[in-house]
Amino acid sequence: MEARLAHHFRAIETQRQAERLGMWLFLATEVLLFAGLFCGYTLYRFLYPDTFHLASGHLDVGLGTVNTVVLISSSLTVALAHHFARQGRSRLAGALLFVSVLAGLAFLGIKAVEYGHKFEEGLLPGRYFHNEELGGAPGASMFFTLYFLTTGLHAFHVMIGMGVLTWIGARAWRGEFHENHTMPVELSGLYWHLVDLVWIFLYPLLYLV
Repeated sequence: MEARLAHHFRAIETQRQAERLGMWLFLATEVLLFAGLFCGYTLYRFLYPDTFHLASGHLDVGLGTVNTVVLISSSLTVALAHHFARQGRSRLAGALLFVSVLAGLAFLGIKAVEYGHKFEEGLLPGRYFHNEELGGAPGASMFFTLYFLTTGLHAFHVMIGMGVLTWIGARAWRGEFHENHTMPVELSGLYWHLVDLVWIFLYPLLYLV
């Protein structure tokens, strides 16, 4: 299946450049969204450095590290999917995209386990915070508010990415992509790489503080 040329473009290459530009502009808005949260984190960490250090100790570094490896691996499989799609090996590209979706499921499963631990320990955001060990530490509730807000928003983006990769993977499995038509694989891959990049920032800020 050849890429379709929209009526308002004169050449397929011009259309591809416009599609890439549109995706990069969209990704820029996503960066701005998370940048605001990172600024909030920076401010409150400056105000409560000791408390943030203590609160970070209640996060499971092991699970966070495993999740980091899972996401980085999924970015590799997405990149390989684009590589094989350009070689005309569409079904292999689709299989690799499905592997990336499974990695996303593993990431969310591990995150759900982490959230369960936080609920058991009373490490909840806002007025629901009732952990005895950190109860008297100023700023502890804010740390976990930022933790749930940033990781929850990131998990939502992971789910969106999984949906997109599933759709593109199904199309690839049907053999729709080849050396002259890989743009959907490329654009979905760019989104997934952004999701990975955001986590690479969240991991040290939250777990290694």
